Parts: sequence; C-alpha cells; structure tokens
Amino acid sequence: MDDKVNPMADSVEPTPAPAHGRRAPAPGQRRRDAERTRRALLDAALAEFSAKGLAGARVSAIAARAGVNKQLISYYFGGKQGLYRALAERWLEHEAELNRDELSLGDVVAGYIADSVAQRDVHKVLLRECLDDAPAAEPVVADRDEVAGLRRRQEAGEIAADLDPALLLLALQGMASVGIVFPGDVRAVTGLDPALPEFAERYGALVRRIVAALAPAAG
Repeated sequence: MDDKVNPMADSVEPTPAPAHGRRAPAPGQRRRDAERTRRALLDAALAEFSAKGLAGARVSAIAARAGVNKQLISYYFGGKQGLYRALAERWLEHEAELNRDELSLGDVVAGYIADSVAQRDVHKVLLRECLDDAPAAEPVVADRDEVAGLRRRQEAGEIAADLDPALLLLALQGMASVGIVFPGDVRAVTGLDPALPEFAERYGALVRRIVAALAPAAG
C-alpha cells in the first residue's frame, strides 16, 4: 500500500476486518455509519462557520469538532465549499416550512424570529454571509421568490397595494433578525435574552400586530 492518506482511516465507519474471524459490516450498517459521519460533519461545520464564517473556518477544525479524519470532508462533500452548500441546501428545505403560503404574513415573520432562537448558529451563518457582501457564485433566486410571494399576498389583499414588495421584504428581514444582529440592545432595552423563547414569544406577538397593520384599511 502506498503512503497516500486513506480518507477512510479515521472514519466512524467500520472497515472490513482481516481474516481472523471478524465479519465485515453489512451494507445497512455501513450506510448508517456514513449518515452519522455526514451529520457529524454538517453539525461541526455549522458551529465553525457560525463562529468564523466561511473564509475563516478551517477543515481541520471542522474535522476535530466532528471527531473524524479531515479527509472525510473531501470524501463526502468535496471540500469546505461543498460542506457550506450542503448546509445551505438544508436551510432552504427548512425555510420552505417557515414560509408556507397558508400562514399569515405575521405568522411567517414571527416564525423566523422563533427560528432565530431555536437555531442561532444557522442564522449567524446567514448573517455572516450577508456581512461579507461577496458576489454569489451561483444565481440567488430565494429572495426573488420571496418577493413574488409578497406580491401574491398583496394581490390577495393581505398587504396594501401601495407598498413595494421588494422593500417590504427587506424591512421584514430586518425585523426578524433583531435578536441575532442586536443581542446586546435586546438585553439592554427589554431585559430579555434574545437566545430564549420568551423573547421570541413577546417580540413575535408585537411583530404580528405590526404586520397586520400592513393590510389595506377597512372600508
């Protein structure tokens, strides 16, 4: 065997045993071990990206958090960028649940606020990406889809016709991100911890009332 690094060497996946009685793992077991390894790497990457951003995160630190050989990052994800894309895809799947058309707009925004408490690391990663203000490597369609969603709500009478849906989206994003962007101000002004559900409940209730006022005036 040559001296190249074996990407599976420190994996949590069992490797076939030499011929002294131990059986190789069954395909189902290998699959479960691979899934555990991928989850461990994704969770570790989330913590690392949250703390240091994409540019500052190191694959060695991610691997150390996950307790695996760093070569597994390339093996499963093709490198650090692939890990980041996998996290972004996981977020987009989750976001689709937060932004369902059948929810009122106030409930959608309050849902993002609650999610920023439940998944602070995810929202910190999103914020870091915004602060980096780097050109996207791939076309960004999510925000355009959200503008289209607000336009549909406007046509349905949930939002006043004279409000610009694109500018409104920015305002709502700012409202939803307060607990991540201004945690010190939240504590100083309200006495609430922005990382606890009480903040999400009380602030979310206020935001629902504000968003409800965006509807056309009755009569």
